[in-house]
Amino acid sequence: MNRHQLLIVFALGSTQTLAWASSYYLPAILADPIARDLGVSSNWIFAAFSASLVIAAMLGPRVGRQIDLVGGRQVLSLSNLTLAAGLALLGATYSIPVLVLAWLLLGIGMSFGLYDAAFAALGRIYGDSARRSITGITLIAGFASTVGWPLTAWGLDTIGWRNTCFAWAVAHMVIGLPVNFFVLPAVKGAKAAVATAVKPHIPIDRTMILLAFAFAAAWSVTGAMAAHLPRILEAAGATSLQAVSAGALIGPAQVAARIVEASLLSRYHPLLSTRLACLMHPIGAAILALAGGAATSAFAIFHGAGNGILTIARGTLPLAVFGPQNYGYRLGIIGAPARMAQAAAPLAFGLLIDVMGSRILIVSSALSLSALLALLLLGKRSSQSEARCDPGG
Repeated sequence: MNRHQLLIVFALGSTQTLAWASSYYLPAILADPIARDLGVSSNWIFAAFSASLVIAAMLGPRVGRQIDLVGGRQVLSLSNLTLAAGLALLGATYSIPVLVLAWLLLGIGMSFGLYDAAFAALGRIYGDSARRSITGITLIAGFASTVGWPLTAWGLDTIGWRNTCFAWAVAHMVIGLPVNFFVLPAVKGAKAAVATAVKPHIPIDRTMILLAFAFAAAWSVTGAMAAHLPRILEAAGATSLQAVSAGALIGPAQVAARIVEASLLSRYHPLLSTRLACLMHPIGAAILALAGGAATSAFAIFHGAGNGILTIARGTLPLAVFGPQNYGYRLGIIGAPARMAQAAAPLAFGLLIDVMGSRILIVSSALSLSALLALLLLGKRSSQSEARCDPGG
């Protein structure tokens, strides 16, 4: 990467860390204190959060198409304004209707400002060469929970949950907004592109369906593990300390896997690394089933490594298969089922854990393997795309 590209990657990685830490990772720390303050069950907060993910999924294609037209500068800057408004409203809420409205605003902000939008912005700037940049921002933002959870917990203990929300809102205005607006390049001819734009016709063909299914199956596992991992590990025989310690390994495992993807696997078509990623969770589950609670760390490492590469693949695989034309719009269409599945997974898996206990990993492994099967069916199309993307190879 040249210096300008590194600057954009660092800028987007930093604003992605802020966006994830102050939205997607917020309920894990603040759901219970918000519920206690409002006098309701924490299920209300998680229900509102799930609704925000559905909103983000529904808006994904429209957001992607807008980035295809005008680039990511305007859309990602708007995400900071929207997330700040949602966080400010959340901090000021004293009733369920206002709580729901705040999370709907946060859902809109997440659709404007999380990975899919950032990937689309990089695709708009660099075209077929965006893979390294996409990997770069995920290397930085992979620490969003590592940074966000302690900061949110510290804010909760020192200034309370309301002021913590206000502080995150201020961070979007004084850090995220200026960085996105001034570092991301403006797209020449954006106004003319909007004025003459015709909605592209993207056929929902076999390849689109297989990719959408693969990411939906894989991300349902991601959403379920994010919500229930300690509970599942304890059901498998781990102590509370072992479960928490294992969970702490997921972040580093994600980043380590992304480094491997950026170095060793970058010379291959991203379909290979995506298939390998889908195998990681089932391998970890098999080790846990054979060795019991003592293998919780191994399970967390395998799951985290697979999840780390899948995050990159969500941006790089559609780019490699279809190319940069209408990339953002196509990414939004492919990603919508994944976000829907991610929203539904915590509730669905929570109900199943009550019945199955640690055997729920059979379900999660089956989902991961079904994603792998869908990717195996993409072989011919992806080989053609690889040849197109690397004509000199």
